[in-house]
Amino acid sequence: MIVPFLLSLTAGYVDTAGFLALQGLFTAHVTGNFVTLGASLTLGTSGAVAKLLALPVFCAVVMAVRLLSSALTQRWRFVFEAMLGLKVLLLIVGAALAIEFGPFRNGDSWQAVITGMVLVSAMAIQNAVHRVYLGSSPPSTLMTGTTTQIMIDLADMIHARDNVPAGQIRSRVAMMSKNVIIFAIGCAAAALLYARYDIWCFVVPPLLGGLSLLARLTEPKLKEALKI
Repeated sequence: MIVPFLLSLTAGYVDTAGFLALQGLFTAHVTGNFVTLGASLTLGTSGAVAKLLALPVFCAVVMAVRLLSSALTQRWRFVFEAMLGLKVLLLIVGAALAIEFGPFRNGDSWQAVITGMVLVSAMAIQNAVHRVYLGSSPPSTLMTGTTTQIMIDLADMIHARDNVPAGQIRSRVAMMSKNVIIFAIGCAAAALLYARYDIWCFVVPPLLGGLSLLARLTEPKLKEALKI
């Protein structure tokens, strides 16, 4: 299943690009903004407004996505795909805003705040649909918990537990390790492209989001082909 990995790549990229371009704003790992908010207030740097708004905006969008998807599920089967499409649309809007108004020297300007909240909303949708529709896959934005589980599983592989099959542990470690590596690749790619192209690096997230949607739409056909 390639969709979770594409989501992780997108999250790593958007989070890093947002952090670099929007004065330290985390667009995917929004709770990290508590730390950067404290730093902004203490050091007098800009971006405090966006960091303060990020969590409530994120929470509101997650709740809205849950309510909307629950309502649509009763009458439509392509809700997951629709939510991914909405995320792509927001990433396109975010890229357009960034290119139009950036570079953002003042993180508290209304242009920077709006751009940041659009990207936060896009990542909120991704977080929500991942939890609802891909619950068995590792989170695509929060790598701390995934890394912790990898270390626990590695310890269990060294000192095997009788009640957990070794094959199951190895399979989980492999899947989670790929998730972390792909997220890190997204972070590195965003950093390199931001250093080279500045605000134009935001052209990439809509493309990654589009690939996720395309992969989701073609996945059933691919599974059928493989069965044949």
